[in-house]
Amino acid sequence: VLGLALLAGGPARRLAADEGPARAKPAATQSLDAILAPIRKKHNVPGLAAVIVTSKNLVAEGAVGVRKRGAKTAVGTKDLWHIGSCTKSMTATLIGRLVEKKKLRWNMTLAEAFPDLAKTMHKDWRAVTLELMLRHRAGMPADLNRGGLWARLYQHSGTPVEARRLLTSTVLSWPPTSEPDTKFLYSNASFAIVGHAAESLLKTSYEKLLLRELLAPLKAVPAGFGAPGSAKTVEQPWGHQFAGTSRPPVPPGRMADNPPAITPAGRVHMTMRAWSRYIQLHLAGAQDGKTTLLLARDTLRHIQTARKGEDYALGWITATRPWAGGPVIWHNGTNNTWYSVTWLAPKRDFAVLIACNQGGLPGAQATDAAAAACIGWYAKHAAARSAK
Repeated sequence: VLGLALLAGGPARRLAADEGPARAKPAATQSLDAILAPIRKKHNVPGLAAVIVTSKNLVAEGAVGVRKRGAKTAVGTKDLWHIGSCTKSMTATLIGRLVEKKKLRWNMTLAEAFPDLAKTMHKDWRAVTLELMLRHRAGMPADLNRGGLWARLYQHSGTPVEARRLLTSTVLSWPPTSEPDTKFLYSNASFAIVGHAAESLLKTSYEKLLLRELLAPLKAVPAGFGAPGSAKTVEQPWGHQFAGTSRPPVPPGRMADNPPAITPAGRVHMTMRAWSRYIQLHLAGAQDGKTTLLLARDTLRHIQTARKGEDYALGWITATRPWAGGPVIWHNGTNNTWYSVTWLAPKRDFAVLIACNQGGLPGAQATDAAAAACIGWYAKHAAARSAK
């Protein structure tokens, strides 16, 4: 989901557990609570969390507020946060990993990815490549309500893989909404279908592939899918809807998130430190260096690079900002009950990650304000460190 753009200057199943620090000594980590607290209060959101990292270290973190509006349980730095469409770059990175392993190709067509559907898919899809899908240039629909598909995906009682097969076979039977590679159209279906291509060809679910190939090697865990926690307790933050003056909590469960069919587009939850380990991979990959990374720098930069005249890369949005000293890559995400955003500044070697358990405009405004405040805090922190 594309929303506010910082300083425009003109945009539940647990997988694993590892609560170790993100390549930093705990004593060196500074608290962001004092920065986050007034922002949380101003925008009236239940909880707000933030992390600042360099490519090598965890610099600062914070978590303020409560897990559930009306409850007293405070959020903490080990809580799980839903990151919405910030999942998209993870899917693109997973595909890059499989491309490096020669299991897939960026230019693999949908006819190649789904040979059993090649005859029944609309002819205009057959030559569309995985890369076009990841750039939102394939002509995939933004709306999946046609023929009641969205409702059917919510009601689907089979496995997530089977749900993605239903989504894929149905959408590919429709004609593209526009001629492929003629315009940008943001589409969750596009990423869901690419995720299904990977799991179909490797005969392993997207969820298991993401853990095995990307998150576990990076120690970007604990992580899972859907709304975190349980409706019976407040062991994790709950998401909150926004309807004017009403901001009710949403009990975790099947209806607390989008359907599992679109997990590759935006259903990951994880701790802020786990998310930061993944972000550090992309921050390091955007810079020159001799350190060996999980993926080749050429692959990471391909994922981070928009084509000339465009600003969407593969699961990342590209821009330039004065505070970053040049290029940034960023993305935000929401399932309407959570909100998240991350900004990476490669030339300054730092990134900020923000999450909030409130959807709608308050969540968007709170995360945007928190990101701006954390960027300002880091600029002062870096200047003070340089002056020593």
